[in-house]
Amino acid sequence: MSITPISAIPSIASLTGVQGTQPTGATGATGFANAMSGAVDNLQQLQSTSDTLAIQAVTGSLDDIHTATIAASRAEVTLELAAAVRNKGVDAFNEIMRMQA
Repeated sequence: MSITPISAIPSIASLTGVQGTQPTGATGATGFANAMSGAVDNLQQLQSTSDTLAIQAVTGSLDDIHTATIAASRAEVTLELAAAVRNKGVDAFNEIMRMQA
C-alpha cells in the first residue's frame, strides 16, 4: 500500500501580483481575482473528488477507505479556509465603509 502525499498550499509569493511589490491599478485587482477564482475552482474539484470517493466507499467499489477519508478531510479544511478568507474580506469591507473620508 503506497501513501500519496498531501500537496501543500502554494506559498503566497507564488500568487500573481504578490511578489513583494505593491500592485497598481487593475493589475492587482485582476491578480487577486484570478487567485480567488483558482482557489474556488480547486475547492470545487476537491469536493467533487470527495463526493465521488464517498459514493465508491458506500457502494463497496473502493478498495481503500482511507483515500475517501483523506479526500473528505482535505475538502473540509479547504472549505473552512475559504469561509475564513470570505469572513475576513467582509470584515475588511465593513471597516473601510466605517472610515471617515
